[in-house]
Amino acid sequence: MFREKNSWTKRFMESIRPTPMRQRVNECLFKLKIQQRKLERTSYHMQQRDQALYGKCVLAIQGKNTQLASMYANECAELRKMAKVVLHSELALEQITLRLETVHEFGDMAATMMPVASVVRTLKTQLEGVMPEVSLELAEVNDTLEGLAVEVGEATETSFDVSASSTESQHILQEANTVAEQKMKERFPELPSLATQETRI
Repeated sequence: MFREKNSWTKRFMESIRPTPMRQRVNECLFKLKIQQRKLERTSYHMQQRDQALYGKCVLAIQGKNTQLASMYANECAELRKMAKVVLHSELALEQITLRLETVHEFGDMAATMMPVASVVRTLKTQLEGVMPEVSLELAEVNDTLEGLAVEVGEATETSFDVSASSTESQHILQEANTVAEQKMKERFPELPSLATQETRI
């Protein structure tokens, strides 16, 4: 309730006394970096949790308890699905914050805002069921970025190439996904074969 009231107050103040664009970009950067750090911490804790479950899975196999091993393997598998989403989001946020940091010219802002906003919107959606508090923060950042994109377009009389923007945002997400898959292989060892065979039954 407080957040909604605060958000409404901010929008009202913005309508009567607009904040300079560069300042709003910096505010978005600040918020994005906070969310990136949250994702980084969560990713680390998930890795630690997975290591503990993996160890229990191995011990269960050594003790010939395949049912228990299967249970731990299933927990690992579910945890890793969420860990992949968190890691992918973290890496994508890292890429778009770097892009926003390099926007110095007003004209560059127009070409950067739309793909960045599109990436933020995608991450907001995929994090809803994993880290809803981060998803909520990204929704606010997305609103600001989309507003900035419209303002820059009007000020420079620039028409956005939606197709190019979509291609660019997909490239960012795909690149983050490729790196995330590699890091997942490095951080999360393959589950023992006996346990994985049991989980498929």
